[in-house]
Amino acid sequence: MTDPIVVAIDGPAGSGKSSVSKQAARRLGYGYLDTGAAYRALAWHALQHSADTSDAVAVVEVLGDFDYAISLDPDDFWVRVGAADVTDAIREPRVSDAVSGVARVPIVRETVNRLFRDLIAGSGRPGVVVEGRDITTVVAPDAPVRILLTASPEVRAARRSAELANEDAAAVADALHRRDASDAQVVDFLTAAEGVVVVDSTALDFEATVDAVIGVVDAALAVQETGER
Repeated sequence: MTDPIVVAIDGPAGSGKSSVSKQAARRLGYGYLDTGAAYRALAWHALQHSADTSDAVAVVEVLGDFDYAISLDPDDFWVRVGAADVTDAIREPRVSDAVSGVARVPIVRETVNRLFRDLIAGSGRPGVVVEGRDITTVVAPDAPVRILLTASPEVRAARRSAELANEDAAAVADALHRRDASDAQVVDFLTAAEGVVVVDSTALDFEATVDAVIGVVDAALAVQETGER
């Protein structure tokens, strides 16, 4: 069996990468892997153990019994830690506040990156759309399709605010900017590496953004097919 085609998509919070990646996976008939969910799930796991997520040693300790599972089905998405379904819980503000501390620990990133590669290889799908912060450079630098999905800070903040209807817009924007600044200390997710195609969704609606991503995939795979002949 041939290895799944990997569509690697990076981008900052509010760029639409999760919803766009999931819809692109549906249209392509591929699996969908939300890599950020692993860091969120570990942050949730750490908080359940009352661990200080700003303390790397404490984070590494809870990593030892982190029993993680995630669906790669874009139409039946779930995340579990042990027997607990944490699909919704990992989106709670307390988890969002804690996730950067967890994600900056090198051994955490090494461990989950190995997990991501295993999930892709064992997906049983013709391809997997993988989205996150360092997918194009670290997780799958040799992927045939590598995309940086971005948008202006103002548009990203507005989108995230719309998703969190019960949250104050200014607070949401502030949290997004703080998350960007914190995560940027770990990985450069705002600059496209060599060979990575930028899709700027600032002036695009959802369907147009999905179309743009599919267009990049089709073009990249056509080039790959030509080269293999």
